[in-house]
Amino acid sequence: MAFWLVKSEPETWSWQAQVNRGAAGEPWDGVRNHQANNNLKAMAVGDRAFFYHSGEERRIVGIVEVIKPWWPDPKDETGKFGMVRVKAVAKLPTPVTLAAIKAEPDLADLLLVRHSRLSVMPVAEPQWRLICRMGSMA
Repeated sequence: MAFWLVKSEPETWSWQAQVNRGAAGEPWDGVRNHQANNNLKAMAVGDRAFFYHSGEERRIVGIVEVIKPWWPDPKDETGKFGMVRVKAVAKLPTPVTLAAIKAEPDLADLLLVRHSRLSVMPVAEPQWRLICRMGSMA
């Protein structure tokens, strides 16, 4: 299993909207960055991702699971970009803010810190475990 982080503006697609989709999940679509699209392509069923509210909130609020691998996004006229389907798994008891992440030396190499504009990014397993602890997910 691999670990990821996916970002969404809560006004566009929120954690609660994701939860409301239930077991059917929702396509993670609209990605138009080649690196983020390649990350989507690398995702496999069963992989987990942190759900990050960008914009004003700037915090990890939950965990989603990939339930369908990459397929072409029908809204992309170029045919280059795609999406995966994810379902909500768990809400973090304590949201983990970007400020808290930046203050943690062991997360200095996290892409969220180094390349903050990327909307889909890998997370190394030690970083995943640390963020889960920070979010009170034992």
